[in-house]
Amino acid sequence: MKKTILSLTLILTLVVLAACGQTNKDGANGGKTTDKKVLTMATSADFAPFESRDPSGKVEGFDIDLANAIAKELGYKLEIKDMKFDGLIGALQAKRVDMVLAGMSATEKRKKNVDFSTPYNHSGEMFLTLKDANIKTLDDLKGKIVGVQLGTIQEEGAKTLQKQVDFTLKPLDNATTLIQELLSHRIQVAYLDKSVATGYIKEQGLAGFDDPTTSSPGMAVAFPKGSDMIDDVNKVLKNMEDNGKLQELKDKWLKDQQ
Repeated sequence: MKKTILSLTLILTLVVLAACGQTNKDGANGGKTTDKKVLTMATSADFAPFESRDPSGKVEGFDIDLANAIAKELGYKLEIKDMKFDGLIGALQAKRVDMVLAGMSATEKRKKNVDFSTPYNHSGEMFLTLKDANIKTLDDLKGKIVGVQLGTIQEEGAKTLQKQVDFTLKPLDNATTLIQELLSHRIQVAYLDKSVATGYIKEQGLAGFDDPTTSSPGMAVAFPKGSDMIDDVNKVLKNMEDNGKLQELKDKWLKDQQ
């Protein structure tokens, strides 16, 4: 009798273990789980055509397609976190995210706090105005209110330009707010990345002129200091440049700026 009970106990134990093993394999809901590790990318989705939200709320743009291509090539599942631009460096420093793609220029100041990939795009800067503003040169900025996005290379550049031309600088949270302030006449000029500004010129019927004084560093993928992903991402970027995939993304998202 004792042998029978022991046998039954053994059988039940094996059944339970097998069931647990099946759950671990298939997942709690019966769906197959993936062995892919998650790659967490932060962005600031207010910077079309590099990153913005479509009418359904989904994040899209040049940087998003590029991040997906990088993740796929390296065997990761991509997770996107949307946050304010001026919080992106801090997120990397705290290692809350693995990388940042947000139209971020690889400036020397930022390199003190984070590491960068090789550049993947060069745009330059532009001053954006209302069409009838008659602001066409740097000298015309004198006495005007110039809006910039907090934490951007344009904010740094505008502070330098203030030494040449006397204007008031107004930092704002994001590019969308900049355009709203411009259309509402609360600022007279918005200082933006050229690719972004060109899109607003087309969409909103605005005017603008290039900043002739700067040659900004290229946009690059940002990482926490010492990240072991940089070399792998650089290889992906090089392969995408060689096989034309990077140009395909530029043709898709930046065709008006090329």
